[in-house]
Amino acid sequence: MTDTTQIPGYTTGTWDIDAVHSEVEFTLRHMGVGRSRGRFDKFEGQIVTAENPLDSSVSATIDAASINTGSADRDAHVRAEDFLDTDNYPTAEFRSTGIRENGDTWIIDGNFTLHGVTVPVSLEAELGGFTDTSDGGKLLGLSASTTLNRTDFKVGPNGGAMLGEKVKINLEIEATLRG
Repeated sequence: MTDTTQIPGYTTGTWDIDAVHSEVEFTLRHMGVGRSRGRFDKFEGQIVTAENPLDSSVSATIDAASINTGSADRDAHVRAEDFLDTDNYPTAEFRSTGIRENGDTWIIDGNFTLHGVTVPVSLEAELGGFTDTSDGGKLLGLSASTTLNRTDFKVGPNGGAMLGEKVKINLEIEATLRG
């Protein structure tokens, strides 16, 4: 069991992800040489911090149609049937199944559902910490990342050099404690 006294300011409770101060970004290879980047602009989620941090949980939902790569034409193509098919699969969801320590970081294991396919994934997370806000609230911060294989989710064409199969996901999360 992790000693919560080793986590300065650790506070138990339910935290709501603040989408204004958080980011859900991705990167993948394009044409085998460059990188294409993007983000999702609409998402929500909760973090529940338990007495024992290893018993905590995370859940999040992403509006798949909120993809933003900086190109309206590319975004429309990625929303289409041969990629995310947002008309039939409007959201992507993550539900944690466990948390474990990994030296100075944490591993958040869970199930990620995208394009109607659920795959187990592990996020490597770094706890930014806990702090009080100027209005008397509490704030939690963390960074997390993972790499997914888009073909596991049946997203985009298999093979070929146009798009890489590995998609790096980066999360910068701030969450506020429910009152």
